[in-house]
Amino acid sequence: MQQLIGRLTQNAKVSELKDGRKVTNFSIAINDSYKPKGSDEIKKMVTYIDCAYWITDKVAQYLIKGSVIEVLGRIGVRAYTNLQNEPKGILTCHVQDIKIHGHAKGSASITSSNVSAEQPGEVKDDLPF
Repeated sequence: MQQLIGRLTQNAKVSELKDGRKVTNFSIAINDSYKPKGSDEIKKMVTYIDCAYWITDKVAQYLIKGSVIEVLGRIGVRAYTNLQNEPKGILTCHVQDIKIHGHAKGSASITSSNVSAEQPGEVKDDLPF
């Protein structure tokens, strides 16, 4: 399991499969910077990760563009060849846990919460939904 903290690149979207299951899809951007050896210039880079959360679709309403979130999940890579016949790859994360650390300016605010699966018969009072 990997822990990642990033900013949502757009509002989360819920998709329903033919068998009735629902998945919440979103993408996070992780900003990083480094200074190459022997240089005073700081290089900035952004890593984008496509995320899928299968546990509940109710979390989607809280995953708003610009919000800072922390995800815990399994990292993967999706490889493909584009129209120019160049190999490409996309980082993915099969998310098992989400924490919302802060919302973008102008969006509705909720307290940071740990969104996890409920076991049948178990009630979690700290969930915002």
